[in-house]
Amino acid sequence: MSRGEAAGRGAAQAQDQGWAWMVLLAAVVLQGLTLGFPCCIGVFFTDLQQEFQASNSQTSWFPSIMVAVLHGGGPLCSILVKRFGCRFVVMLGGLLSGLGMVSSSFCKSISQLYLTAGLITGLGSCFSFQAGVTVLGYYFVRWRTLANAVASTGVSLGFTLWPLLSQYLLDKMGWRNTFLIFGGILLNCCVCGAIMRPIQLASGSLLESAKPEEEPGSGAEEAQLSNGASPHHPTLQQHTRRTKCFQMLQKYLAFDIFCQNKGYQIYTIGVAWMMMGFGLPHVYLVPYAIHSGVEERKAALLISIIGLINIFIRPFMGLLSGHRVFTGRCIYLFSLAVLLYGLSNFICVISAEFNVLILYCVILSIAMSGIGALTFQVLMDVVEMDRFSSALGLFTIVESITLLIGPPLTGFLVDITSDFHYVFYNSSFFLISAALFMGLSFCALEKKNKLREASKARLDNPSRYQYSETPTEPKAESQSPPAVQYITSI
Repeated sequence: MSRGEAAGRGAAQAQDQGWAWMVLLAAVVLQGLTLGFPCCIGVFFTDLQQEFQASNSQTSWFPSIMVAVLHGGGPLCSILVKRFGCRFVVMLGGLLSGLGMVSSSFCKSISQLYLTAGLITGLGSCFSFQAGVTVLGYYFVRWRTLANAVASTGVSLGFTLWPLLSQYLLDKMGWRNTFLIFGGILLNCCVCGAIMRPIQLASGSLLESAKPEEEPGSGAEEAQLSNGASPHHPTLQQHTRRTKCFQMLQKYLAFDIFCQNKGYQIYTIGVAWMMMGFGLPHVYLVPYAIHSGVEERKAALLISIIGLINIFIRPFMGLLSGHRVFTGRCIYLFSLAVLLYGLSNFICVISAEFNVLILYCVILSIAMSGIGALTFQVLMDVVEMDRFSSALGLFTIVESITLLIGPPLTGFLVDITSDFHYVFYNSSFFLISAALFMGLSFCALEKKNKLREASKARLDNPSRYQYSETPTEPKAESQSPPAVQYITSI
């Protein structure tokens, strides 16, 4: 047996078995620590307001920045993963997350929280989560779908446990000491990263090691050098820099797809509009319940109920969307989930009693599970997989902007009116309008494409078209190595 064959067999043995399952366990913990953490911020909302004498709008900027950076830092994370590897980036993210929360415990103003807990912790969570998801693609081939589904349960576990722990520590030792402890807990992301040791894949195995890519613009530079141009010539240097910038934008931010692909354009605009109202219940539900007379412990329990139901409903929604009935039509199931999310908010407007709020959390969690399970499946349906990574970059950046501005604008409205009902009115408006926009637009686009295909078929072969339909053979799906992708979860 040659050395190359032995290396290939060793690489194959490292995948889908043995240490790969330890990596999967680390990924579950990692997602619970990173994506689950922002859900508990609402528990501290009232205490932070009283501590810093801040308005609803000012206080809501803190969780908004954290969530926006967590979602929008994908392109930067992707660059770091390509340069330093997944293990380093996960551990760097854990270090930043812990440092951000420890620093937050010493903050003297709400604006300092924007930098420490918002920017630093949010960026650290982004690095740890997205690099942790990427490494699963290298450790799992045959069981990759199962591995990603199991890893996503960490989000639901985080939603369940973080609010309960937050309320317990807040009652015992106050928010500053609680943030200090949270810093230590988030440092466990470094432990998870240490478990994710690099896997060396040999050429010829299912997944190959990343090969150095040709630098953007190198072909043009070589052509000019062959014509006698100096490599230090100012014009050549400017041209090379412009080419490299353009290639980077094409790779990580797919503006060309946005302009040419109507489906991607509709979906990106619809999800961005939806995000204006999506995060409002998570930020304001606990303050609204406390303001309405619900005990603080019961109010924190509401977020945990959402997470607990997510554990069971999200896998079911994933299986449902995989049924052949919804093949290529997941956008309609997604729009239905968004519509249900928006309509459920009216329950809070009707009554703020604890039993009614529990019913609201159950319905909200079902809708939220559908949105979380289908968000990236729909994106895969409307974008070719070879451009999925770059399309996802623009998608996450756009949604992070609306996630950032949604809660503060609604908080400003609550400050003016002193009425928390406007939180749920706003959320319903954005979600319902987004659901109708996406559903109706894709329906019209589908009809337009069918008419175009029918017209083209008549022009190409009119005689044959009269008697039979042209058979179409399914294209074989190509197995390609997993690109470094930046993935968010809702």
